Parts: sequence; structure tokens; C-alpha cells
Amino acid sequence: MSSSTRRAVILGGTGAIGAATAQRLVEGGWRVDVTGRDPGRMPPELTHQGVRFHAIDRRDGAAVSRLVGSGADLLVDLLAYERDDVRGLLPMMADCASLVIASSRAVYVDGEGRHLNGDQPPRFPLPMPESTATLSPAAPGTNPFTREGYAPSKVAVEQEALTSGLPVTVLRLSKVHGPWARNARTRPIVEQMLAGAEAIELTDRGSSVDHLTAAANTAGLIETVADAPGTRVLNSADPDALTAAEIVHAIGAAIDWEGEIVGLEPGEAGGEHPWSAPSPIVLDMRAARELDYQPVASGRELIGAEARWVAGMDYHPCSPRA
Repeated sequence: MSSSTRRAVILGGTGAIGAATAQRLVEGGWRVDVTGRDPGRMPPELTHQGVRFHAIDRRDGAAVSRLVGSGADLLVDLLAYERDDVRGLLPMMADCASLVIASSRAVYVDGEGRHLNGDQPPRFPLPMPESTATLSPAAPGTNPFTREGYAPSKVAVEQEALTSGLPVTVLRLSKVHGPWARNARTRPIVEQMLAGAEAIELTDRGSSVDHLTAAANTAGLIETVADAPGTRVLNSADPDALTAAEIVHAIGAAIDWEGEIVGLEPGEAGGEHPWSAPSPIVLDMRAARELDYQPVASGRELIGAEARWVAGMDYHPCSPRA
């Protein structure tokens, strides 16, 4: 089937990953439908490119079924938070050629039972492969929107999807960045820089490494697995695992800030930032590369795209196709 006739449905398509994926696919000749509850959050750029928006609640199974219709070549679910979300979608999933469900690196647990949402910081292998142990799945009735319930609920989502017998790719995402991000982590730093800050202070010398996930790179990975349906788990993170200081430097370079980055000593007050990690976190991307996935661009370049978007400057959310 030629790409010009292929159809994708993205559930939750107005945030960073959904919008980046919709843009990449429509530019590749796909017909793309996205859902969301608020039409006001639909990026106008996507509408102008021909992406179709549908005001549908993810849990309205009848409405989702009508949208999917007789099937799609790709169904992307960015809004599955608990096991029942997947169970309700199974009839529609069975009519789709390739399926992608978003999960999180938060599911991983180290050898001592520590995890990212726990009270004790975990220590993971570097880089961390998909074979790393995960938490136990959530019990029925667990609230997935709590610190304690989120990761176990995502494990339950993964298990329900992977045992369905359908070609589902589960993507374990790290901290997402990119244009259209609802809560862009770069915003406080960008605002300081635009306000004329001469220096940005970073705790622990700015040396912490907390691997990021650019929405544009995940969009490229989703397009890759659309062409290679299968049942699998894949990490999705940038090709470069930047330190906090490198992230802030990339933000500053993107918006032409000429100030200084000051790395504070451990224990010194101040310098809090969104990319602090007690021990390095790096996701292993070898499994994705074995599918011939190629990152769209470096994390350094794409964190700059988010910064320019936050600042209201011209930006390029995706690099041109190879």
C-alpha cells in the first residue's frame, strides 16, 4: 500500500508527541486523524497541513470506534493510563495494522526494588535496556494519577497490550520535550533568560544526567514501527544524554542568551532545575536502532527548538527527512 493511502489515528494528538507525530506523518503523505477534548489546543499548524481534529474523550469507546471505523494502518494511543483503557480499545485495535501505546521509564525498578517515584533514588544500569525489571502491575482500583499509582498502572497497561496477541509496540518514554509541550520544562529557564538574567545557577555543578525524549524523535520512531509491526517494548530517548549544564547551554544558544551558567557545589542552596537526578539515568536505544530507526536530530538541537517555541521565536520542530 502506498504511503499516500495510509491512515493514522492518534488518541491524544494535541500535545508534544501527538502533534509531532501527526506532523511527521502528514508530511509523509499519511491521512491523519487526532483526538482531544479541547479544540482550542489543536495546533493551527497541523490544521493547515490537513490533520483532522476530533473532539473525543479517550474513554468514549463508541466515539473512538466510529473514528477508527473499519480500521487504520496505525493507531497511536498516548492516553492509556490503566488496564481498562486498553481493554476497552481492543476491538478497535484488532482492526489496525500497527499499534503504538505510550508508557514510561517510570516502570523500571532496580535490583534493590527502588524506582523513580519512590522515596529512595534508584541506581540503574548504564545504559538501561528494555529487559530491566519493572514494578508489579497495579491492583484494580488504583488511581493512575498519583505518584504511587502512576508507574504500576503503566505496567498494567503494558501487560494488557503485550498479551493481546496484536502487533503492539510499547514505547517507554523519558522526560518529553518539544514544541506543543503542555508543561514545557524549559519555560522557567527561558523566562529567566528573556528577563535579562546574567547567570543561571544549577545545583550539583549542573552535572546530573537525566536522559530526555524529544517528541520529534519519538515521532520518527513511531513512523519506523508503523512500517515494521510487531509485539515489543522499546525505549524512546534522544541519541545524546545531556548533562543539566549542556541542556541549559543549548537553551541559551537557541534564544541568543549570552549569560553565564554557574554550577553550584553539592549541598549549596539554590540552582534547582527540572533535570536533576541523584544518579545518572540513560535509556538504551539499541533495540530501536535494530529496526533501522534513525533519530530526527540530537536532543541538544531539539531542546533548542522547544526553547524557541516557548520564547515565541521561529522554530523547526522536526528536521527535514533524510
